[in-house]
Amino acid sequence: MEGHTAVPEDMAVGPPLWYMTVSMAAPEHSGAFCDALLPKVSRTFAICIRLLPPGLDHSVLVAYLLCRIADTIEDSTALDQTSKERLLLAFGQAVGDPRDPAESVQEAFPNPTSDEERLAHHANLVLQEFRQLSETQQVAIRPWVQEMSRGMAEFTRRKGAARAAQLEALGTVAELDRYCYIVAGTVGHLLTELFYLHSGTWSRARYDRLTARATSFGLGLQLTNIIKDVADDRRRGWSFVPQELCQLAGITPDELHDGRHTAAALRVMHLLIAKAKSHLLDALEYSTLLSHRQYGIRLFCLTSLYFAVQTLHLAERDDRLLDPDHKVKITRPEVLRTIAMSRIVAPSNAAVRWYFRRLAGAAWSREPIPAVPAT
Repeated sequence: MEGHTAVPEDMAVGPPLWYMTVSMAAPEHSGAFCDALLPKVSRTFAICIRLLPPGLDHSVLVAYLLCRIADTIEDSTALDQTSKERLLLAFGQAVGDPRDPAESVQEAFPNPTSDEERLAHHANLVLQEFRQLSETQQVAIRPWVQEMSRGMAEFTRRKGAARAAQLEALGTVAELDRYCYIVAGTVGHLLTELFYLHSGTWSRARYDRLTARATSFGLGLQLTNIIKDVADDRRRGWSFVPQELCQLAGITPDELHDGRHTAAALRVMHLLIAKAKSHLLDALEYSTLLSHRQYGIRLFCLTSLYFAVQTLHLAERDDRLLDPDHKVKITRPEVLRTIAMSRIVAPSNAAVRWYFRRLAGAAWSREPIPAVPAT
């Protein structure tokens, strides 16, 4: 896909990570372990990271794996709520203590049954690689991973209380926003700090404008994931669709999937889709605020944004969105085509917006965004 044309260093992309042949049986080198694990826990993000310029790509990779360790703890079905809360707080503390190997996290996954659990079991290797980053990179990453870990512990506690009370959904849109901020808004800020460090040339005005949109970028991507995974989450006994939105349509979260209230259920989902659209429009502005000279960073942001736009476009038109036997997913050829087009349009803001409109559909720019309860 890259051809043989020579490109500037910031545009160069190395071989895909999944071609690496590092042994996963007994990891000894923290860097090799991190490189080999990334495509196993997130194939799409592994593709996107390789679009970043050298130096920045590794710090983003390590930061992402730290976040995935916290996410693995929160999502574990083998751990009770109290253990999850304790481990998340312990992991956040380990990120801030250069002497802490996060042994409690390793011990919580003694016999990994998935790549995600393997990542958590070897949290010490990821922490080791984190501590080998420059001090400024560690400072850029640390507070956001710690805030994520504390916030996940908070919601783990809420989930435990909700299940005890026979409630399985978030109550309000404000709670949904808070959750999305914890798991994705923090990542938007983390990345912005790393981008700022790498650039070294941003004005304070540019930094402030990007920071103001960093949360929204993360929320747009996370809401898109929630929308496409709504049936999977419900199967696991939890719904991120707030009761508040369901009540507007005259149904309960349980009735979203029972097949007897399809029209009302899809109205609820379209409210969430409208909310995600609003955030993705902010993400578009974030991407166009990045310097044209930072081609790799723009490309990284745009591919993530365009993947989300395509997914949301599919979900909006999918009558089977709430069907537990159906998956909303863009195809691998579409992924590759999007990356190729992103490479072409990235240098031009006009082209970036044109391709956004092409993927989103003309209705995004013509329809007013429906109101959702104020947060």
